[in-house]
Amino acid sequence: MNIFLIGFMGSGKSTVGKLLAEKLNLKFIDIDEEIEKQENKTISQIFKENGEMYFRNLEKQKIKEFQSKKGYVVSTGGGLGANKENMEFMKKNGIVIWLDVSLEEVLKRCKEDTNRPLLNQPLENLKKLYEKRKNVYSMAHVHIKTDGKSPKEITEEIIEKCKFLQV
Repeated sequence: MNIFLIGFMGSGKSTVGKLLAEKLNLKFIDIDEEIEKQENKTISQIFKENGEMYFRNLEKQKIKEFQSKKGYVVSTGGGLGANKENMEFMKKNGIVIWLDVSLEEVLKRCKEDTNRPLLNQPLENLKKLYEKRKNVYSMAHVHIKTDGKSPKEITEEIIEKCKFLQV
């Protein structure tokens, strides 16, 4: 069984994912970090040099590796979980958990982060992207609201909600 954490950038997928993997004695993997290692570039560089479509294809390739892997908590990039095809794949190969964060909270958490290329756009565009992605995120097995909660509290809530799913 794998656990896939999805949500908008800054929702806490990597931080919560590490805690969750530790608590459940599973392995942790961050898709964005894996892509950066593979390409030997930051995500910003990949976007700039190769474009968003190239990056989205790399994400899709990475997630497909979990067809034959078990026992992972997977932190996905914000766009990976917003793709219907990827969502269907993850749902067939594990439990998908949506870490739902408000856009206001995203902006607070990410204001110092320069490695998020999608933040470099007008606020109106960011709002549209956020709303569009929420439609696909809502297909997840489990929905966790993260605003005002610590990573530890979110981890505990995931464990509690997933008991019935027999993680």
